[in-house]
Amino acid sequence: MGDRGRKKILQGVIACQQHFQAQDTDILLVTTPKSDTTWLKAILFAIENRTHYPNMNRHPLLANNPHDLVPFLELKLYVDKQVPDLTSFTSSRLFATHLPFSSLPESVTCSASKLVYLCRNPMNTFSSLHHFTNKLRPPSLGPNILEDVFDMFCRGLCLCEPFWDHVLGYWKESLEKPQKVLF
Repeated sequence: MGDRGRKKILQGVIACQQHFQAQDTDILLVTTPKSDTTWLKAILFAIENRTHYPNMNRHPLLANNPHDLVPFLELKLYVDKQVPDLTSFTSSRLFATHLPFSSLPESVTCSASKLVYLCRNPMNTFSSLHHFTNKLRPPSLGPNILEDVFDMFCRGLCLCEPFWDHVLGYWKESLEKPQKVLF
């Protein structure tokens, strides 16, 4: 990811932290990047909306990507410093984030909103990240060197802090507030 991409994401994180107002009925899906987030978004959306779509032939998941139905706060809604109009979201609002617990907007940590944390096997997360970054890399540069990607993964030089720090932040919170964090 280039400097422009990192700046765009950082602006989204800051805008999210400053402007997102969590509601007590909100549900936030939290993962590290490349942790099977897409399928969990689909499952969470299907469970939360099971009574709204009794006719499975018209279910939104048949025509929409789960990332559109459960958007990322910092990567989609608040990206480029924008402040979205969230009035079209009905209760319970579903959102996703890769933010570490310590970086969540204060309105999330102080509200009764719920956090669903998915922790994937770190070896699988790393492998998925390595393949994903190679798909994004221009062919003229050749593939990413496995050891370099591993070093970046361990040091947290991606969208969020190091893997274990991210996991432990939510794990500790789930022990202190099991009614808020499903780990």
